[in-house]
Amino acid sequence: MESFFSHLKTEALYPYDIRSIEEAQRRIEEYIDFYNNNRAQRKLNKLAPVEYRNQLAA
Repeated sequence: MESFFSHLKTEALYPYDIRSIEEAQRRIEEYIDFYNNNRAQRKLNKLAPVEYRNQLAA
């Protein structure tokens, strides 16, 4: 979890000038979607977490 929050802050929050709770929430939701569905991970053979789970379930 600490690693996820570190990535969230450095990639989705700190680079932007966030001026409202709604904007912060939108960025967090977008990042969570990216983190689970699009971000390729070396330890998962360069698959996104969802792709890896689907491959195991098939």
